[in-house]
Amino acid sequence: MRPPVARAARICPVEVATSVLGGAWKLTIVKHLGAAGVLRFGELHRAVGDVTPRSLTRQLRELETDGIVSRTVYAEVPPRVEYALTALGETLVPMVAELDRWGADYLASRATTAP
Repeated sequence: MRPPVARAARICPVEVATSVLGGAWKLTIVKHLGAAGVLRFGELHRAVGDVTPRSLTRQLRELETDGIVSRTVYAEVPPRVEYALTALGETLVPMVAELDRWGADYLASRATTAP
């Protein structure tokens, strides 16, 4: 367990969820892997959008450590690396879809009420 998650476990389950899923791109990564199933790094990078490769790698490593994402490396030249949600990660898909809907509704409501 990563130290931030262990610290959050002493507080409450909401803090654990925030520690595991908090990050600039983690929910977006879960969204795209949930929709696609399996993506290579480049495909995921293009799907996520304006993220640096270094930041994406860091977020993927944390999600892998926390058991949300699996990483499969194939012994090929050039190496092929694929990412997918684990069974635990799959349980997040409905929640992330609901957050995606909420975000779209929020943006639509703000667009109609903005000065």
